Amino acid sequence: MRRPIAVLAFALGAAAPLASQQPTRPAPTAPGTQPSVSPQRPPAPLPMRELQFPPFVEFALGNGLRVIVVPSAKQPVLTMRLSVLGGSLYDVTGKSGLADLVAGLLTKGAGPRDAEAFAEAIERVGGSLTAVAGPDFLTVEASVLSADRALAFSLMADALLRPTFSTAEVELMRTQTLSGLALARSQPEAIAGRVFARQVYGDHPYGRRADEASIRAITRADLVDFHAARVRPTQALLVLAGAIDSAEALRLTEESFGAWSGRGAAPPLARPAPQRARTEIVLVHRPGSVQSNIIVGNTTWMPTDTRGYAVAVANQILGGASDARLFQVLREQRGWTYGAYSDLSRARGVGTFTATAAVRTEVTDSALVEMLRQLRRMASEPVPSLEFDRQRQTMVGRFPLQVETAGQVAALVANARLLGLATDYVQTYRQRIAAVTPEQAQAAARSGMRGDAALIVVVGDGPALQERLARIAPVTMVDVDGNLPNADADAVVGAMARLAIDRNALEAGTDSFTVLVQGQPFGYQFMALTRTLDGWEFYERSSLGPIIQQTTTVRFSPALDMWSTEQRGRFQGSELRLDVQYAEGKARGEGITPGNGAMQNVRFANVTIPEGTIDDNLLVGLLPYFNWTLGATIPVSVFASGKGVVESRTFRVVTEEEITLPLGTFTAYRVAYEGGEAPGTYWIEVAAPHRVLKFGPKAVPLEFVRAR
Repeated sequence: MRRPIAVLAFALGAAAPLASQQPTRPAPTAPGTQPSVSPQRPPAPLPMRELQFPPFVEFALGNGLRVIVVPSAKQPVLTMRLSVLGGSLYDVTGKSGLADLVAGLLTKGAGPRDAEAFAEAIERVGGSLTAVAGPDFLTVEASVLSADRALAFSLMADALLRPTFSTAEVELMRTQTLSGLALARSQPEAIAGRVFARQVYGDHPYGRRADEASIRAITRADLVDFHAARVRPTQALLVLAGAIDSAEALRLTEESFGAWSGRGAAPPLARPAPQRARTEIVLVHRPGSVQSNIIVGNTTWMPTDTRGYAVAVANQILGGASDARLFQVLREQRGWTYGAYSDLSRARGVGTFTATAAVRTEVTDSALVEMLRQLRRMASEPVPSLEFDRQRQTMVGRFPLQVETAGQVAALVANARLLGLATDYVQTYRQRIAAVTPEQAQAAARSGMRGDAALIVVVGDGPALQERLARIAPVTMVDVDGNLPNADADAVVGAMARLAIDRNALEAGTDSFTVLVQGQPFGYQFMALTRTLDGWEFYERSSLGPIIQQTTTVRFSPALDMWSTEQRGRFQGSELRLDVQYAEGKARGEGITPGNGAMQNVRFANVTIPEGTIDDNLLVGLLPYFNWTLGATIPVSVFASGKGVVESRTFRVVTEEEITLPLGTFTAYRVAYEGGEAPGTYWIEVAAPHRVLKFGPKAVPLEFVRAR
């Protein structure tokens, strides 16, 4: 429930006994007096009372563990919250869900206790101890009566420093996780969230989600290695809130965690999340759906962005509660949904804004149009002062309810510090919200919500919705896993015959590109297609400043059957190597490739390659031979040889336009490239041969411009 206090007050009022079953009459008024009139406006809010926080005590152990103590004697309870940089952002490529499994297993046997004894120890004192992994952090939290604090310290230290990762518990956790994934795959809200994350973040690790293959691929050794690399004191923060003083906190922390040692591995280098230039709809076909689950959203900013307070107020006005605009319009006025809300999520990197609703199939397009209208209205129209003051005061007034317990205080303080917010963030939050002006909220909505360039995910009956949604924005229909559907034989992904590639038109030749960063030369790329005695060879050599130097060779048959891929080079000074062999519809390979900002070993064997699939390194070499026409959508199945998986790519011809290069002016198709690690834009020459003239990834000031 969104507003439990309001609902409870309503219920208590409805249940109050009546003084009489007879109708009441207004009391008579004295002659010459006017009857009382109910006020038309709520009374002005009382002056803000200062929240009294105890002084925060901070110290660090010699091993680098940071500690914040928030003492409070209001209740005889202590909450401990220890977080490390070890969330899903750090999952190994191809093994999404690794951080979640590590977190789940920390309390399933640690130190001298097996899983049963560990659970019994904390439950015997009426406490709780949990571990979870979010996008950025792995967090262990314990809550106990203050008399049992020594036990809580001991159990938390065992869980973090000495987990056993027993084989039996690993397999049990794997089974439970797979069951949870199967259940989520049947829930439209979960499907929408999964597809939205993947689409809004693109290749950024925040967009990855565990699936059956990644969970099955995780070994016990992976869990042990992840724990050894990530659960280290130099990247940890411990917050103690409740009935404990600073002296005892220092003593118990030193006793429990003083021997903890090691430096955490460097954080991965993540690509920036893509920025959308227009509104786009991803329609997830869920057969048999009688309603549609809608998510409209975008990426926002880093958590330290000063616009965060203003966009929080804008979000409250738009969809933060049942008296906000989305709920009032879509439910109360239109009757299209049980509820419509909006939300902001923050991460150590870029966060997201989302607006959500579940509606009947027949009103999906109408509801979506209204949601977009309300987003644009937030950005273009000043909020009436009465509405603005009411919602802002709601945020100010409810904050004390969010810091009533030791657990709430620990969570808020920990999150603020981990996200890099000001040291007085919790203490000054209400004052900063109260200082937001209508103009600031409108400006923040314009830059943070972006109703004119939003990602929309709709989960529902695809064929019943596609035509109507296409009138609102371009639509791409996918299956419940986010992949292009294979139901229509004429749209089977990767069937090369249906790409209308003229294999006989392939001809030997070379291409070269200048690589520009923010318009300045940064490197080059050279490509050559050569006929061999029995087939073809595609060769590519590239150099991007000090970042990457590599050569790639792909060999294939005249029928476009892949034979082999060989890659050599250096990535940020480290060796890059990849060898892949294709035979009888299978691929096997090994090498050292970039992943999560660092080099990692990759090895795969007997990966099934669907007919018509091409090595992803060859894709750019075949582009001139695609059947390019205005409005065409060309799906391609590729084997991502650096990861050992089959993936989908899509080329969509957006428009025809003139572009000017150092070589001259050309008429080109502007082509949106979607899927893979670097979605972006290509410009393909309209005249045959359809040479690639220019291309570059989204949201990165990087361009490859044809040099000859």
